[in-house]
Amino acid sequence: MPKDLRGNGLGAEILRRAEDEARVRGCRTAVLYTISFQAPEFYRKQGWTVLGEVPCDPPGTSRVFMTKELG
Repeated sequence: MPKDLRGNGLGAEILRRAEDEARVRGCRTAVLYTISFQAPEFYRKQGWTVLGEVPCDPPGTSRVFMTKELG
């Protein structure tokens, strides 16, 4: 997200709406991945937990797989 849009709750609202839609559709668990230098802390703040990490390029970074129970 562009820096000028960060910190105003927009990302959290978009994520909440996606989670709500998943619940409406009967989903009980959600899974996503982000890159270690992107947004894992953002997702942790929204209640997501890390499933695991897989190294990727550039060296020293990883794909961070996360999950959240929706039920």
